[in-house]
Amino acid sequence: MKKLGIVVHWHRAEALEVAAKALVWAEGKVLVALPPRDAELLDRDDLAVDEKVFASEIDCCLSLGGDGTILRSAALLAPHEVPIIGVNGGRLGYLAEDDPANLQQILNGWLADSLVPQERMMLAARVEGETPWKGYALNEAVLYRSESGRSMSLSAAIAGKSFLRYMADGVILATPTGSTAYSLSAGGPVVEPNFEALVLTPVAAHTAFNRSLVLAPTTEVALTVEGYRPAVLSLDGRTALDLEPGQTVICKAADHKVKFLRYNPKDFHAVLKDKFGLKDPAT
Repeated sequence: MKKLGIVVHWHRAEALEVAAKALVWAEGKVLVALPPRDAELLDRDDLAVDEKVFASEIDCCLSLGGDGTILRSAALLAPHEVPIIGVNGGRLGYLAEDDPANLQQILNGWLADSLVPQERMMLAARVEGETPWKGYALNEAVLYRSESGRSMSLSAAIAGKSFLRYMADGVILATPTGSTAYSLSAGGPVVEPNFEALVLTPVAAHTAFNRSLVLAPTTEVALTVEGYRPAVLSLDGRTALDLEPGQTVICKAADHKVKFLRYNPKDFHAVLKDKFGLKDPAT
């Protein structure tokens, strides 16, 4: 019997309601697993599975909420290639596409293997040394200042060669999926999600060159904290690591991808226009 993981937005009542419906649908059809906090919110502690083994216990993950819930699901599943079904629990999102009104058809489609697969590139970040560390992001890795009101100094090396020293509030390294998130607000370009690339964008840079760079996904980007102030590394908005001066984080495309299963795939450009309220000029 297949096993369905369910990840739910913790603060949206509508997402919890959809999760309750999914549990009813699952009875007698599939097994269900929930991360501990999600299980508690749904009053189903009997279905709780430790987050460390969640990905290895399930065949598919039903993400109920918005894009933030998708990012949490992707973090729980990395580096396992467990597919994600993203059902929107509120505002229109880029990642959580499917309508909760179609929940039963979506889940039946998963059982029948009739949903449309899509893949998205992930970013892998690592720190080498005495205590090596590794993490993954679907949207972006951000190296930013740890002291409010003070810029940080960092150097960027691209493909093993020194490129530039930045004085800035931080630097974003985004995937195409993340190009419509923080990177976009910092002036980065919009990149189609099926076009594999890395987008390097400084945040509030105090340098003559403050433009984004679009790099090949196989390119390694090494960001080194300079000066005497520490920095913070975040992955998809989650604080991942504190970095001291002299430490380096190395990023490139991950070896694995995130796989989505869609019931009703949306056109990226149409979603982009809708999200930003873009209108064609009057004729």
